[in-house]
Amino acid sequence: MALNVARETVAARKTRARAIARGLAKTYPDAWCELDHRSPWELIVATILSAQCTDKMVNQVTPALFAELPTPDALAAADPARVEELVRRTGFFRQKTKAIQAVARAVVSEHRGQVPDSMESLTALPGVGRKTANVVLGTAFGQPAIFVDTHVNRLSNRLGLTVESNPDRIERDLQGLLPPKEWTHFAHRLIHHGRRVCFGPAPLRAWTGLGCSGRARRRSASSPVPAGSHLRECSVRAREPTSESGG
Repeated sequence: MALNVARETVAARKTRARAIARGLAKTYPDAWCELDHRSPWELIVATILSAQCTDKMVNQVTPALFAELPTPDALAAADPARVEELVRRTGFFRQKTKAIQAVARAVVSEHRGQVPDSMESLTALPGVGRKTANVVLGTAFGQPAIFVDTHVNRLSNRLGLTVESNPDRIERDLQGLLPPKEWTHFAHRLIHHGRRVCFGPAPLRAWTGLGCSGRARRRSASSPVPAGSHLRECSVRAREPTSESGG
């Protein structure tokens, strides 16, 4: 039965959120950032390049980029035309070149070549918003962080964990539902589910515990439902937790 999220108690929503988090952990135990990186610097650059581009394509581009320009100093000093050529396949390559070189210059001049590890300092970097900062803080620095991309935005609403559309407000709502130690894993797992099962206009037949509103579509070889999932028509916007959804 659908739930009126606006009238749900905070305690009840926390119970559902934690059941969803347990189910995500059971279904996607190894889900993590899909952007290849070896350092906070590589992650911040890869995250900027991922705008309007798939992680798969970014991962094809960054090895050559970092092999030739491995540090903020090297990227800041590089010929923009060469950087454009290296990142061309990610799309919007001129804007992205300006963005990553601006970040590189700021990291060099203001932080001695080291990516800062605070929200205030990261968002002070040119072109770095709260989502990118949270990705870096949670993934590279191990700090509790919830990053609200298009998947987290969509699924958190479909699952009845928020009624907001503003990413900052969604972040605040999700933070209030889960303990900080779970934030980063929860965000990565929700993104994983959104990319593989619960698509935008028409989610797949999805695992019961993460029921999402919308019509179902057939599975495809490129987006399989995880092995062991329980399949059912996605029809729930905010479902009461069951023993099955509790993981």
